[in-house]
Amino acid sequence: MSAVTTLDSSAAWASATRMVAANRDLLVAIAGVFYVLPGLAGAVFVPSPAMTPEMSEAQMLAVMQDYYANSLPVLLILSLLPMAGMLTMLVAMLDTARPTVGQAIRHSVRALPTYFAAQLLIALGILPVSIALASVLALLLGDKLAVPIALGLLLYPIMRTMLVGPVVAGEGVRNPVTAIRESFERTRHNAGRILLFIGMAAFVFLVVYGLVMMFVGVVLVLTFKGEPQRLLGEGVAGVLLAVGYTYFVAMLAAIYRQLAGDAAGPAER
Repeated sequence: MSAVTTLDSSAAWASATRMVAANRDLLVAIAGVFYVLPGLAGAVFVPSPAMTPEMSEAQMLAVMQDYYANSLPVLLILSLLPMAGMLTMLVAMLDTARPTVGQAIRHSVRALPTYFAAQLLIALGILPVSIALASVLALLLGDKLAVPIALGLLLYPIMRTMLVGPVVAGEGVRNPVTAIRESFERTRHNAGRILLFIGMAAFVFLVVYGLVMMFVGVVLVLTFKGEPQRLLGEGVAGVLLAVGYTYFVAMLAAIYRQLAGDAAGPAER
């Protein structure tokens, strides 16, 4: 059995920031194409349905059902674009050949079916377990405790499959089952460390995001009205989320590289 590498979160964060800095121009282009523009397109063509406090649960459910029934094809396309964007970023960071944007996109398009199939298999494996677990816990602990405990326990398989994207993009794996198995192997004995690393970064991002959007919201309320205010708010939120997601992908690449024994690959030198 091969030796298990222990994740060093400080080194992984340093590696992630170096990769972002080294590939800044490439990542800005990818983020704009796959995150910011689809977000703005969604805000314009499939805006979220308006909900009011006066609505009953039945009315809210009817509004959501109608929204998804009418918008599902567009929403599906808009959900696939961020997946392709993530794979494109991973190719840019992990490929030793230092590809151009076009080359990275072509590589990610070929990898997208494998990644999508892997995520579908993971969901099909996790959902029945989560439902069964929540049902058993509800009988023992009640609904209020059962749901959060069941969701907490599900973090373990999610962390173990966190490296499916880097495996598909970095190793060219085209079998979704193999990609899942490789992710489990790479994250062995490191699920808790990965959760802590990503969780702390997510907490910091949410705090910064909330503060920035609060300030932007006040400015927009004072300077714009109606649809321009909404679209500008969506645009700022989209840019912030694109930046956060870029760093998240870089963190995945850094975790993958470190657990694979390559702490400083060519993409960050």
